Amino acid sequence: MHLRDLTQFLKELSENNNRPWFIMNKPRYDILREEFLEVVTQLIVELGKFDPAVKFCNPKKAMFRINRDVRFANDKSPYKTRFSAAIAPNDMRRPSKAGGPTYYMQIDGAGHLLFGAGEYMPPPPRLRALRQHMVDDAAGFAKVLKNKRLRATFGDIQNEGKLMRPPKGFAADAEHIEYIKLKSFFVWTEVDLKLNQPELLVGQIASGMQDAFALVSWMRETKDEPVEE
Repeated sequence: MHLRDLTQFLKELSENNNRPWFIMNKPRYDILREEFLEVVTQLIVELGKFDPAVKFCNPKKAMFRINRDVRFANDKSPYKTRFSAAIAPNDMRRPSKAGGPTYYMQIDGAGHLLFGAGEYMPPPPRLRALRQHMVDDAAGFAKVLKNKRLRATFGDIQNEGKLMRPPKGFAADAEHIEYIKLKSFFVWTEVDLKLNQPELLVGQIASGMQDAFALVSWMRETKDEPVEE
């Protein structure tokens, strides 16, 4: 992966986020996309060594499109300014309908690599199920929170968008109530690619994601509520 070329392309894209510029630079994009696809493919192989559930994930389906959906957005910029991918089992239902833990990574034009795992803003039925799982398996969740590898790499679960009060149906004195208030259950960390060797990229991400496996495993045990098709 030519990381300098990728970050330079994304930096320029952020400064020229329009269709004419993108069309002119499409050959650069095509090369970089193929290189990123190879990174994702190798990463799936490495993740499959400790998490067999994702070993047959389709790398092309794991990659996010660079085109933005601007139909309901105030920002009409047509392209995303990052390369990103979410790796999950092939048989996982669409996150927009049911949710499910994924391994996520992205690279931006500033040379920042972000990677992590979990569920970001899961749909309401899945969110309720995860919260209930914390109540039903309080001891198991406590074990996840104390996992040394998880805490060393990621710290605590992110608290973006945390509720001020307990959600409906959950007691204020429930164990783990501060986590039950969360709207997302995701851990992530950021790496400056300028300070890292590109050839070690896949191994570094895979090792970090393995540190999040305790959380991913626990979340997969959640008994989902029925989802209307």
